[in-house]
Amino acid sequence: MTATVNSTDITRHNITMQPDGRRVVVKLFVPGEDAHATHNRAACMIERMLQLDETDITTLLDDVLNRFAGRHHDILSVFQHHYEVVQHRVPPEIELSPQARTLIGAYFSHEFSVEAAALCNPSIIPHPDQSDLAPGELRAALSLRQIGEGHISSIGFCSVILGPGASIRLEDREGPLAIGTRVGAKHMKHQLFAALGDEDIDNEASAYILNALPDRYDDAEFEDILSHLPHELAARPTTPMTMDLIRRIVGDDYAVTFPATMPLHQRVLWPATPSESRGMEDARFVQVIDPDGRPAYQATYTAYDGFNISGRVIYSRDLRHFEVTALHGPAARNKGMALFPRYIKGRKMALCRSDGETLGLAVRDDQHRWQPAGPLLVPHRGWDLIQVGNCGSPIETEAGWLVLTHGVGPMRRYAIGAMLLDLEDPSRVIADLPQGLIDPDEIEREGYVPNVLYSCGGMVHDGRFWLPYASSDVRISFASMPLDRLLHRMVPIER
Repeated sequence: MTATVNSTDITRHNITMQPDGRRVVVKLFVPGEDAHATHNRAACMIERMLQLDETDITTLLDDVLNRFAGRHHDILSVFQHHYEVVQHRVPPEIELSPQARTLIGAYFSHEFSVEAAALCNPSIIPHPDQSDLAPGELRAALSLRQIGEGHISSIGFCSVILGPGASIRLEDREGPLAIGTRVGAKHMKHQLFAALGDEDIDNEASAYILNALPDRYDDAEFEDILSHLPHELAARPTTPMTMDLIRRIVGDDYAVTFPATMPLHQRVLWPATPSESRGMEDARFVQVIDPDGRPAYQATYTAYDGFNISGRVIYSRDLRHFEVTALHGPAARNKGMALFPRYIKGRKMALCRSDGETLGLAVRDDQHRWQPAGPLLVPHRGWDLIQVGNCGSPIETEAGWLVLTHGVGPMRRYAIGAMLLDLEDPSRVIADLPQGLIDPDEIEREGYVPNVLYSCGGMVHDGRFWLPYASSDVRISFASMPLDRLLHRMVPIER
C-alpha cells in the first residue's frame, strides 16, 4: 500500500511517474533527408560503406550489437528491414554478405527516446490480464502520451494494481520497447463514404468505386477495383484528383500488431501515416461494449502533421492488435473527443469541443459522421473562463454519467472538475462540481508546461474513483476518493 496525502476529500497518492530517457525505440535514419543538399548523402554513405573489407564490417557490426542488442527486441530484424528500405542504392552488380547488409541497416538506424521531453495525459482502463491478483485488486492499463525529440508524441502503456481500498502500486515498466508491426488493414466502406462527404466529393468515379467495394475490403481488393475503373471515367478531368484523394483516405487507415509474448508496457503505438507524422496526442482509452455485446477497447486521439490536426480512433479487442481509422463529420474537427462506453438508445455518442472552448455532446449518424455538438458546459466561472473540455470518457454510475472536465483560468492555469449527465439523456446535465475537484499544488505547477493538470480518463473500482493525471506535462500522478463522497459533493442543476 502506498502512503497518501489528503487534500479536502481527494487523496493524492505518493506515486509519481517521471519521463525516462532510457525508454528508446529504433527508427529509420536517413542522413540529410531534411536538408536541401546538392548531393544525396544516403548514396554517398553507401558508397563509403562499400569500401570496407569484410574484416572491418565484422568488427563494426560486432561493436554495434554489443552496444545496442540488449536494448531492443530482435535488433537484427530491424537492421535487415532498414537495409531493405535503402537497398535500391546498392549497385545491382554488387553481391553483399549478410553481415554487410546488416551493417548498412545499422547505419540507417537510430534510437529515439520516446519520453525524453515529457510524459503526460494518461487514461485508465481495466487490463485484459487479471491473473495473479489478491482479493479486492484490479489490474488497470494506463495509456501514456510520450513526447520525445522534436515534440513528437507517441502512445505508450503501463499497468497499475488498484485496491483493495485506497492502495495502488505500479507494475514493472522495464525492458526494451518495440513499435507495432504494420499489418494489412480491413477497411470499411462506410468510412470512405463518410470521408468523401467531409471533402464534398461526389462524382461518377467516386460513386463507381463506392458501389464496387464490399463492406470490408483489404488493400489488394481496393487496388483491383481501382484498376478496373472504366476508361471513360478514368479520362474525366476530375478523376485523377479523386483517385489520389481516395488512395490517401484509404491509406490513412491502418492496423498494427505486437507479439503475444510482448508485455503491454513494452508496446509503442508510433505515428504511421503522414497525417500523424508529428504526433499521436492525448489518447482517451475506454472499455466499450459493442452492439454484439462483446467488450473491446476504443480510443480517440488527435493526429498532427505539423500543420493540421485530425481526429482518429483506435479499436482493439486485446490491446495487442490495433486498428486505426479516421473520425469524420463536423464534431470530429477539433481536439478532445471522448467516446461513451456503450450505445445509448441505439446511438453512438461522444463528448467533444468542436468550437474550441465549449464542452459539447455529439451523436454519430447512420453514415458514421459525427454531427454538430450540442453544448453541455460553457466557460462561466473564474477557474474555467477561458475554455472547458472533457478529461476522458464518461464513467457510468447509478447516479448518472460521471464526466471529468478541465477548465482554463487566469495565467492559463488548468484545473480538473466534474459533472453528472442523465444516464438515458446525456444532453441533460443533472449536477456539477462548481469549485472543481483538483488543481495544481506548489510542486505540480512546475514543469514543461507550467500550471497544468490534465487527464484523459479515470475509472471506478470497488466503490472508489481513481484519477491518473499529468501535472505540467512532465510527470504522472494518481488521486482517488470514495465515489459516493464525490457524488455527494455534486450540486444538482435546477431547470
